[in-house]
Amino acid sequence: MKSQGATRRQFLAGTTALPLMPSALKAGTGPSHSVTDDLHRYIGFGSKQSGGEGDNACGIWLEDELEQAGFTVERQTLSVPFFNADRSELVCGANSATLWPHPIVIPTRPEGITGPLIRIALEGDVPNSFSGGIALVDLPSRRWSTALSDAIKVPVEAAFAAGARAAIIITNGPTGKTIALNTDGREPMFAGPTALLAPELARPFLAAASQGEDATLFLTGESGRRPCFNIAGRIDRGRGRWLVVSTPRSGWFTCAGERGGGIAAWLAIARWASGAAQQFDLCFICNSAHEYQYLGAEEMLHAVAPRPEETAFWLHLGANLASRDWHDGVGAMTPLPSTDAQRYLVVSPELQATARREFSGLVGLEAPYASDVLSAGELTNVIEAGYEPVAGIFGLHRFHHAAQDDARCVSAAAVSETTAAFQRLVEHVLTTRS
Repeated sequence: MKSQGATRRQFLAGTTALPLMPSALKAGTGPSHSVTDDLHRYIGFGSKQSGGEGDNACGIWLEDELEQAGFTVERQTLSVPFFNADRSELVCGANSATLWPHPIVIPTRPEGITGPLIRIALEGDVPNSFSGGIALVDLPSRRWSTALSDAIKVPVEAAFAAGARAAIIITNGPTGKTIALNTDGREPMFAGPTALLAPELARPFLAAASQGEDATLFLTGESGRRPCFNIAGRIDRGRGRWLVVSTPRSGWFTCAGERGGGIAAWLAIARWASGAAQQFDLCFICNSAHEYQYLGAEEMLHAVAPRPEETAFWLHLGANLASRDWHDGVGAMTPLPSTDAQRYLVVSPELQATARREFSGLVGLEAPYASDVLSAGELTNVIEAGYEPVAGIFGLHRFHHAAQDDARCVSAAAVSETTAAFQRLVEHVLTTRS
């Protein structure tokens, strides 16, 4: 039964303990069939923007899957911004380009904002005065993820402080496409209208900026806030020792490579643990509002998750669990069967040797980092809250935060192989802590 706004006391309420059973996992096996089905189902929900149709439908599906596996499921509802664009465009002479409005969106009037384009090249200084211009922030090439990065936040803030009326950020990266940026979910990050421009569309506007030409920015549409929900599935056996496994489900677009692998692995481990981890209580958390700088994870961590002293192990399945690599040197970009190496495995120091063994041969994961040396994303929140031991994965694949992050970007076979390795790691930790 699902309930709204679960409290910590409600979440930890006891249920009837089940009899002890031996572990059902055998080394080298993996839930390839369920991983494949779950991955396809997740991708099929389309856009995963928090509180939107795809995110909500995905959350309901995951609730049902957890209940079928024997979990009691609770919801935690929170508020997120939304913007349905009518017009999101930059126009300069005969040139125009569709933009991605950066949330929380500050719209323009219907007639737009007009001013000279002024380029900010990050290898140089921000001009002292923009004289009512439109800042064109030309980022260096990188796999971008969040506007809270100083490399983005500082020059945009400086542009507005110097008199810019609006800012356009060119998200130079590995695909030429727009890279949506995580942002603050409580209030606008910047002082005026801000939008993102795909680098493949930027050339005429950079040329116009070099001549000081005027451009007009249009950002119009419907905006406001709407509810979204986190889910927490629990099996409370009265053991007083919790296994917590968390993953986000929301994101800017379809998120096939970014989120799909984590969702499929999370479900597979939940089904396994419901029968195998009989000496532990189970808490499986799936957050919305990830793209609002982990807003959903913060709310769940503070209100619902078991306390650190009651938690035997926390596993976080973040972005890029097993996304495809690509060739881009011969004509059109081509997806490969192999996995993008830009994924990072972080574990508590005492688990490094075990993780090296279990993830041997898995590109990017075979050299795990100690959690006191490296962490990122929602895993950092978990570590800072005092949970120990922990393990987590995160990364930025080629189409991270791009509209083109679709089914081409993820391999079910690679997700299944990586899921099996995480299950073996969980089993090892639980065995040593029994």
